[in-house]
Amino acid sequence: MLPEADELAEALLDLGVPYEDIDEAVRLSRRLPDDTEALRLLEETVRELVPETAGTGETGVAGRSATEGILGSIELPELPDAAGPHARYFPLYVFAAALPRARARHRARGIPEPVSRLTLADVGRCVALHRRRHGTGGVLNAGWPTLHFRGELYQLGRLQFQRTRIGGRTGDLLAAAGLPVGPGDPALALHVPDFMGPLTPGAVDRSLALAREFFPRHHPEEQYTVATCASWLLDPQFKRHLPGDSNIVRFQDRFRLGPPPAEPEDSVPVRFVFGTTDEPLDRLPRDTVLQRAVLDHLREGGHWFIGHGWLPL
Repeated sequence: MLPEADELAEALLDLGVPYEDIDEAVRLSRRLPDDTEALRLLEETVRELVPETAGTGETGVAGRSATEGILGSIELPELPDAAGPHARYFPLYVFAAALPRARARHRARGIPEPVSRLTLADVGRCVALHRRRHGTGGVLNAGWPTLHFRGELYQLGRLQFQRTRIGGRTGDLLAAAGLPVGPGDPALALHVPDFMGPLTPGAVDRSLALAREFFPRHHPEEQYTVATCASWLLDPQFKRHLPGDSNIVRFQDRFRLGPPPAEPEDSVPVRFVFGTTDEPLDRLPRDTVLQRAVLDHLREGGHWFIGHGWLPL
């Protein structure tokens, strides 16, 4: 069930929700008891998001479930706009209600409390992104934090690491490199979240070192030998626009990159760098080297692509 107002505010703080959204979310939550359909969906979604048996099955090491597997994300249901203004915050209420279960799941795995706290606080980043892009409260890409609540993604320093399986594109790259892993084998998908400071080489080194220690200890039933990444940051064309010692170029140099996909994704770097795709390109700021690189490449008739790469762990 959803916590009472005082406890809800504390839960939202734990989830990293910006202060400017907490008052509104708590105030609108008072409408939920009168919305029987919303309450039913809330309870069902919490049970699906973090099943009660998660992390408490047959175990081999300190309460860690050996049969948990990789569950994947889920899509959270949406309330119709006719339900009222509290519909915008429905995913946030789901995460607040599921927070005790997610913490219990982490404890069953022996996840350190600081890692658990920083991981689940990614919900607040989705709230901040919603306000940044739409100017209102809400949760942008609400399916994303379900990975955190299901024990499949962890914040380790500057980077996030997702327990996943090698796909066909990366499998071809690994086969070409002669590695004895392929499609279906475990891999860590590496993600670079917003609002976490510069992507310095030192910060990346620290995150990779934390991951190499973290996963054998807390997910010993899975062997991770490679980390993969699919990101606009790995488009090798940035090397034509950025200095060789830039953080993005040095990040790219860690990976063995595959060929670019056939379809461009011009809007992706624009959205991440400028926070919007609604403004004409000639109205966007040109204050940083990266902003100028993204815009100049597009104005020259070029396209941006999602780069795919891997690195050994």
